[in-house]
Amino acid sequence: MKSGAFAFFVGPSVFIMLALMTLPLLASIVLGLHYITFRNLNEPLWVGFQNYQEVLNDPEFWDSLEFTLLFIAVAVPLRILFGLLFALLLDQITRIRGVFIAAALVPFVMTPVVGTLIFRDMFDRGGPYWYWMQQLFDYRLFMNSTTVPLLIIFHSIWTATPFVMIVLFAGLQTLPQESLEAARVDGASWLQQLWHVAIPHLRSLFVFIGLISIMDSYRVFDSVFVLTSQNPIYDAETIMYYNFQVALSFGRLGKANAMSVLTVIGIFVVLIPFLVITYRDQVEESS
Repeated sequence: MKSGAFAFFVGPSVFIMLALMTLPLLASIVLGLHYITFRNLNEPLWVGFQNYQEVLNDPEFWDSLEFTLLFIAVAVPLRILFGLLFALLLDQITRIRGVFIAAALVPFVMTPVVGTLIFRDMFDRGGPYWYWMQQLFDYRLFMNSTTVPLLIIFHSIWTATPFVMIVLFAGLQTLPQESLEAARVDGASWLQQLWHVAIPHLRSLFVFIGLISIMDSYRVFDSVFVLTSQNPIYDAETIMYYNFQVALSFGRLGKANAMSVLTVIGIFVVLIPFLVITYRDQVEESS
């Protein structure tokens, strides 16, 4: 395809995507430089970088960032690990593969709030998991500052693992059988085939999943909102949840916009290594 025709077809969509990304960001930057509440929406007060300084000096912001980073550090690797295990299992079965995929995708395709409510009811008093934990281990699960963060992480793994499974299963279908046959001839065990043949073949997919998972984890909100019931004693606030509180509960719209800008910068900094790896892979494939 000629460059002119390519620009004609791709140009409008690129322009729309850039507008959808840049205009809200520019608006947040401008609003973050003003003191805005629900009382002075029509007459915002210019305060410069005061909102940014206030966010950076806010201990609750750093607490929410700490929990968000902990959430990413625990949930993302476990998603990839369980997704790989289920993808390998899915690659071995044939007859009930469709049933297995359909059952696994239920939490992924479910409306987030509805799925979180069902998840909470299973662990709540009288729920099936609460009942079996009491019967089998004589342990009564109570919602506190330890169990609620664990349930938030567990819920994220439960809902996002099917996506990882499907992506890695698709990658396994493109695995060259010649490489596996050569490894078997050389006497490689199943684990050695997995480590030296399958995983290197899926490297680009692991990077892609890492990018998507980190961005998704930075904006986790629904599960925190439902599982904490907006109760601060659980100490499980993420960046997005605290941003929501600052904007709507505290009415500090300017500060909330400044926090959003800082969050975007933080996401970009965290994703730089993944973007560099992706760029290098693309260069190697094209050369």
